[in-house]
Amino acid sequence: MKTDDLIRGLAADTRPQRSLESGLALALAVGLAGAVALFAMILAPRSGMPGLLMEPRVLMKFVVSLSLAAVSVWMALRLVRPGANARSLVWTLAVPGGVLAVGVAAELLVTPAQGWMPGLIGHNAVYCLSLVTLMGAPVLAAALFALKRGAPEHPAWAGAAGGALAGGLGAALYALHCTDDSPLFVLTWYGLAIGFMTVAGALIGRRTLSW
Repeated sequence: MKTDDLIRGLAADTRPQRSLESGLALALAVGLAGAVALFAMILAPRSGMPGLLMEPRVLMKFVVSLSLAAVSVWMALRLVRPGANARSLVWTLAVPGGVLAVGVAAELLVTPAQGWMPGLIGHNAVYCLSLVTLMGAPVLAAALFALKRGAPEHPAWAGAAGGALAGGLGAALYALHCTDDSPLFVLTWYGLAIGFMTVAGALIGRRTLSW
């Protein structure tokens, strides 16, 4: 090989690569665009939105789902790098979990006991489970695609963080339409949908994020 060819090859190999952070941000923009497109095709914003954000129970749904998405991004970016301690990062879930716990406690205090079960069951439980999952799917696919550039020691944990991120964003989108505002409903049905996305992310990530 000629010296000039070698120099050109080395220069090509050292071209700056997109960081994990910017790669994930770009992928999430694409995935979220897909989720928004699904929302526009299937659903419509709830009547009175965004004025309803002044209602504490409505606002809580967005605080919980978006804070979960935010901490999941933080967890995912750390879990796809070697040396990350998966268990030590779980404490960050205390942020969305704490907000939801306060909301549930307040609901139990101010609502008569006979109103607890109707609030938990709501009116659209099946739609919540299916639509949060559906709108989270393109986000999960985009997140896992971006995270493949990492080198996680625990790919299932990294995939689970991607799933929780997708579930949080899918839940936030569905909340724009949802008329079930009880924190008991959010805990149960949003929680099940997000849990499903988290498990799906772990199972898929265990295979696709391995190196």
